Amino acid sequence: MASKNKPTVVVIIPTYNEADTIGDMITHLFTKTFPTIKDYQMHLLVVDDTSPDGTYKIVKSHQKKYQNLHLLTNPKKAGIGYAYIVGFKHAMTKLKADFVFEFDGDFQHPPKMIPQMLEQATQGFDVVIGSRKIKGGSNPKGWGFKRVMFSELGGLVARFILFFPGKNFLKVTDPTTGLRLTRVKGFLDQVDFDHFYSLEFSYKLQLLYQLISLNPKFKELPLQFGLREKGESKIKGSTLVDSLRTALLTRINDPATKKFLKFAVVGFTGFVVNSLGLEFFRRSGLADSLSASFTAYTSTPGLSLLANPNSWSGGLGAELAIISNFILNNFWTFSSDRITNPFKFLYKFLQFNLTSFGAVIIQFIAIGLATLAFGDTTLVRQLALVLSIGFLILPYNWLMYNLVIWRK
Repeated sequence: MASKNKPTVVVIIPTYNEADTIGDMITHLFTKTFPTIKDYQMHLLVVDDTSPDGTYKIVKSHQKKYQNLHLLTNPKKAGIGYAYIVGFKHAMTKLKADFVFEFDGDFQHPPKMIPQMLEQATQGFDVVIGSRKIKGGSNPKGWGFKRVMFSELGGLVARFILFFPGKNFLKVTDPTTGLRLTRVKGFLDQVDFDHFYSLEFSYKLQLLYQLISLNPKFKELPLQFGLREKGESKIKGSTLVDSLRTALLTRINDPATKKFLKFAVVGFTGFVVNSLGLEFFRRSGLADSLSASFTAYTSTPGLSLLANPNSWSGGLGAELAIISNFILNNFWTFSSDRITNPFKFLYKFLQFNLTSFGAVIIQFIAIGLATLAFGDTTLVRQLALVLSIGFLILPYNWLMYNLVIWRK
């Protein structure tokens, strides 16, 4: 296969004061690692923040030897995240990359993993990361307690905030890893690089979240992370706080999260309507009138709930909440898919009532049983309402809303 027809891979290395290692890394990649890769055209892009120790000068001197070695310099230190973003854009627009690596220039990422990860790309994987958390992966034995704590605690918290709940929580074991291979088309080229919450180390959390949200074919390979012997670490004392901030902002500002928070507000409003309606119908006499029609079943197991005014109060209160939830969700939570046509609105409202009828039945039974067992009191009714909504009705409604009512 001709070289020009091979997919282009760009390995991006951000540097700052890494004159002691960058020359060795460049030589190693071009003389030992890249020659073993036959199916891809390999490029190395170094992004340097005009290091005071002259790192960029060493890169320039090696460009005379290696045609596929590229250098970008930032006029001042702008952060590892900024360096990568500049590198991503250059790799995609100027070098026409098909795949991009995020890689360290200090040998903490073993160069031998580059061909291993590209083998996964050949098999169709879109995002491949090196994980220290799976079997065969590890942190350096020489790390101090502070660095280990950041890696373990920071990774666990970020993983929980960004990827739980959901199947991706099980797939992503090491969200703070710095070693990643990403397919450009359909994935890296879909990332919004102009609105990152951090330009430091924690950029990688927001980037990974955006990539995983695109549903890539995802794979982790074990990474035995090396111990830095020269140069300075990119991890700062504020990194843990910055990572937590980035993870929270990424999660909160995600459209799906915003929609769920709106859903929660509407749900709370519905709960208030439900709670007040429950007491109103129990005290107004309407529930007594309805239950009086079924007094013949007072001693019949199961059917005795029909003769219980608390059951009817619960069902009527649930219907009030259904009306409230439908209106608020239609015009606020799912506003992008709102129903405005009067006939379709009526049809969807009837459909909504039908799909929500399970919630009415749940509440009818739960409140009826609770008052039969523990007494006809406001406390019993309200506790039964809270438990039935929290454990049964809320997940049921969320499922119905997304799969039936406001499904695109």
